[in-house]
Amino acid sequence: MTAASPPEILRAPLIVEFPFTRSLGPVQSAFLTGLREGLVLGVKTSDGKVMVPPVEYDPVTAEEIRELVEVGATGTVTTWAWNDRPRPQQPLDTPFAWVLVTLDGADTALLHALDAPGPDAVRTGMRVRVRWAAERTGAITDIACFEPYDGPAGGEAVPHDGDFADAVTGIVAEARLDYVYSPGRAQTGYINALSERRTVGERCPSCHKVYVPPRGACPTCGVATTDRVEVGPAGTVTTYCIVNIKAAHTANLGIEVPYVYAHIALDGAGLALHGRIGGIPYDEVRMGLRVEPVWTEGGRYPDHYRPTGEPDADYDVYKELI
Repeated sequence: MTAASPPEILRAPLIVEFPFTRSLGPVQSAFLTGLREGLVLGVKTSDGKVMVPPVEYDPVTAEEIRELVEVGATGTVTTWAWNDRPRPQQPLDTPFAWVLVTLDGADTALLHALDAPGPDAVRTGMRVRVRWAAERTGAITDIACFEPYDGPAGGEAVPHDGDFADAVTGIVAEARLDYVYSPGRAQTGYINALSERRTVGERCPSCHKVYVPPRGACPTCGVATTDRVEVGPAGTVTTYCIVNIKAAHTANLGIEVPYVYAHIALDGAGLALHGRIGGIPYDEVRMGLRVEPVWTEGGRYPDHYRPTGEPDADYDVYKELI
């Protein structure tokens, strides 16, 4: 008798990326422009504390802070952690330490990288200095990293007017997360069924709600959901939104704005999933609209949902699924 082969373990690399443009107030503008000019600015609170990086409002009193001061480019490590596997776009491409550094003249610590040959060369209390980037543009990366330092300490913080020619007034913040996702038993079954153009959920044995996509356990009852149930393929629009901003992933698919993204309660499901509505003008989509999936050749999931032509569902039928 031959043992059954174990099910394939699905894995997929995923990237969550959202770069956005941020305008800067006078404090952050002065801080980043100062880095471009090779100096570090902080702010002084009403009780005399110097905060680096600077903030615009006192974290204790919430009062506005505008008094800028220049601090030293040398400082002391207050705590650290070794990073032996640098990731792309981190400050250094060789192993380094993440450090919190209290710069001379400052009372709070700045997080950055320390270039050190190994963890044995790093300690709390060690002296370090800024290593400036060869080309500076007005960003935190103008500090290339910190490096060990055995010279004299810097002095007290000194006032600075914050005036610069061609000040930095905005930045593009690159928010990105790379990871590998592996679905569990329940979602693997769901994904495999979609490749066969079927939608399969799982029913809670206690409350009997059918979850689509399945989660492997009922979040309300806390019990495993092992009873698989095929739902749909048709469903009802429970609520929706009109999208007027073009995103990169939709542009690549040839989707033009405006378009409608909706929550759709498939027949037999205990909650709604989301999907794009097509085959109808965006301003004719409505709650209660009956829709069905449209599959593309070779697609592993519905491309969009279109009206079935049936009468709209009565509100009482889907109101609990909104």
